[in-house]
Amino acid sequence: MADLREAAPDTIWHWYDLICPFCYVARDRNRLLARGGFTLIELPFEAHPEIPPAGVLAGPRSSPSHAYLEREAAAAGLPLDWPPRLPNSRHALAAAEWVRRHAKQAFPGFQAALFAAHFAHGEDIGDAGTLARHAAAEGVDVAALQQALTNGSALANVTRSEHLARRHGVHGTPAWVILGTLVSGLRPRDEFAMLLASRPRREPRELAAEAAHTRLDALLDEALAQSFPASDPTAITVKG
Repeated sequence: MADLREAAPDTIWHWYDLICPFCYVARDRNRLLARGGFTLIELPFEAHPEIPPAGVLAGPRSSPSHAYLEREAAAAGLPLDWPPRLPNSRHALAAAEWVRRHAKQAFPGFQAALFAAHFAHGEDIGDAGTLARHAAAEGVDVAALQQALTNGSALANVTRSEHLARRHGVHGTPAWVILGTLVSGLRPRDEFAMLLASRPRREPRELAAEAAHTRLDALLDEALAQSFPASDPTAITVKG
């Protein structure tokens, strides 16, 4: 299988989960990367598949890491109100990835809305109605999205992304492939700035971004085909 570094050397690949607080704060790091002039492609990775479909109650958020996240979110201007429950995120990730593949212009707003729904507004993003409401607000074809979630094809896209991630050494979120380097976990802003400073600045190009998405979709399909060569990807048994 082709390597992401070879397929699109000027593209930064980011794996995220919508219920991962480190990924929420990583939206600030992604703004830095976008200002660096590179194409940023965001991909789903379910960090906590052990969460049941109905979700779980969240425990207290009083650890040093939670305090760090609160400071980082405040510095980035990201409202953070810890939700009382953690939903299973697979359907939300599947919805976001379906939008990235089929309604690209709506993806940034839809993804941002789902992050805010969970981390700022206390909404259950594991609920189909919540997903449909935010999709409609972004102009997404809700009927087509719901059909893809029902028939399993949208969920299979998450499986594709996770297989591709693991082939590149990704085992959790957030994770990036930046300039040929795997960056795992939420790093300080200065580290991202130094990484970008090592490469000449380039202006984002719409055609280059579209080509990167096209190459990525081919790689995702290849990843799943190699993992399940005798299967119809839409028929794979998926969690959630």
